[in-house]
Amino acid sequence: MGIREYWIVDYLGIGGVRFIGHPKQPTISIYQLLNGEYQVQNFRGKDLINKSLIFPELKLTVEQIFQGQR
Repeated sequence: MGIREYWIVDYLGIGGVRFIGHPKQPTISIYQLLNGEYQVQNFRGKDLINKSLIFPELKLTVEQIFQGQR
């Protein structure tokens, strides 16, 4: 379908270790379509989300998103 980017927001940290790592913790996974394959980047805690193709101006930490802060 050519979806350039999609996000999985696991605010409870209940996803599989294969997907969110160990130890499990709240994670935002951003999947980007690059050269016909999806590449994933995981963000947690104080990680700054600034790699979005769709939202290039976005500069928030995972904590800010989960806490509803700007």
